[in-house]
This record gives sequence, structure tokens and C-alpha cells, in this order.
Amino acid sequence: MEQLQLLDRIFEKYPKMSKGHKAIADFVVDHMDEAAFMTAAKIGQKLNVSESTVVRFATGIGYDGFPAFQDALAESFKARVNRGKDMDVKMERTNPSNVLDSILKLDIANIQNTISALDAATFEMAVKIISEAEHVYICGLRSNAPLASFLHYYLNMARGNAILLNTTSVSETFEQMMHIGKKDVFIGISFPRYSMRTLKAMELASDRNAKVIALTDSLNSPMCLYSSCNLVASTESLSIIDSLVAPMSVIQALVVALCLKNKETVRNNLKLLQETWNNYQVYSNDEIDFMGDDHTLN
Repeated sequence: MEQLQLLDRIFEKYPKMSKGHKAIADFVVDHMDEAAFMTAAKIGQKLNVSESTVVRFATGIGYDGFPAFQDALAESFKARVNRGKDMDVKMERTNPSNVLDSILKLDIANIQNTISALDAATFEMAVKIISEAEHVYICGLRSNAPLASFLHYYLNMARGNAILLNTTSVSETFEQMMHIGKKDVFIGISFPRYSMRTLKAMELASDRNAKVIALTDSLNSPMCLYSSCNLVASTESLSIIDSLVAPMSVIQALVVALCLKNKETVRNNLKLLQETWNNYQVYSNDEIDFMGDDHTLN
């Protein structure tokens, strides 16, 4: 246990934490810059739990007491600040005249690393789970929101009944998941910094016996705590902007595989969509022709 960093300890213990301890964990992970300078009493006051509950949380994740936990919290915050400084150094070392070449080569490396890390059988399992699910719930927050939105749009076209959880409020997320059950699948998308809100939604899905799929950066990611099918993709970057190229490629592969698995459904959906567009003059005829001979599914 001693070799584990603060966040590793929190995520390792999280599934078995009490309600009060989970509230503390959520706060520490999402607001480390604030929590690093708060006493046990202040954290308790902030979260409406007792000071002793905060102390028990610290010992529960393996520290001798709150002072040791507070030291580790300060070190984790300092490490996060230093990572920001390291990013500044990386950016300073990047030749402005060679940015395009550097970024594209790094994205190629991310895709190659993803090919090596992503198990083909796991990918096929994900396709099967999504194809057979009654409803597909999708959650990706902050910088992961574009990935979630892209997946949602094309899953609705490929199979329908896809639900995008598009709120940053935990309570509203749970409201949108009110009817999730064992016939459904939840897809959680999160890369560092990991989203505790996404993790809590995955926990709810798991508690409701829904299938859970994670799209994240590593099998050691906390997003894998509640998932039965883990899709990994590399997001290494030279700047503050995470590379979404490899995750997007994985999502595109999922959609294409689902389209090939559900050809008739996709044909009918595309036909219905184009008829709707034509009837309501959404696009002029010369703007779109994806139903032509060159775009049919064989």
C-alpha cells in the first residue's frame, strides 16, 4: 500500500467506500487545489460530514492519520503543478516551424500504441454488447464531450436508442439514467484527468446490472473499476490539448463494425433520414447524396 500514490489509493478503495467517504473522495479528486489547503474540520464542514469521518477516510485509504493524508495531498497537488510546468517545457522545446510534423507524428504513434494495446477480442465483445443492448447510455465530460457526442450521433444512425448524458450535474446524470437496467449498456469515456462524475455514473450502471464499457487510456485507469469491457487508446500530447485521434479512431471502428453487423437497420435509418430531409427541405439535392450507388452498404 505504501507505494501507491494518493489518487491510486482513493480509486482502489472507492467501490467499497461508504457514502460519506465517497463524498470526500469526490471532493478531493475534483477539487484537489482547494482540498490541499483545508483542515479535516474544513473539509467536513464543506461536505456536511463530521471531522472524524474525514479522519477515518484518511486512515481508510492507508494513511496513519489526517496529517499524513494532508502531506500526501499537498505532494499530489505539487506534482500536478509540476506536470503543468513540464508541459510548458515541452511546448518551449517544440519548434514552432515544425509543429504540424511533430503533432502528426505523435498522433501516428498514438494510433500505433493503441493498435498494440487494444485486444481484438475485447473490441469484438464491445461490438456485440452494444449491438444487443436495448439502450446505449454514453457519458464523456469536459474534453471527452466531443468523443461522446460523435459516438452518440452515429450510434443513433447505426442502431438507435442511444442516450447522451450531457450534463455536468451528478443528480441530473442520475435522473437521465433512471430507467437503465440489465438489458442496457453504459459507455464511459474518460482520460486523464479522470472524471469522477463519469465514474459515479458507471457505478450506478453497474449497480443496476447494466453492461459497462470503458474507453480510457489504460487498464489501470479508475474507469475500469466498474466496467466488464475495457477499450484503451493512447492520448499522448505535446501541449495542454490531449490528442483525441486514437480514441476517435476506436470509436469510428466501433461504429463501422456495428454498421456492418446491422446493415439492414442502417439502410432503413439512412433512407428514413434522407426522406425526412427531403420532405422538410433541410438540404438541397446537390448538397447531399450519401444514399447514392457509391455509398451503399454491401
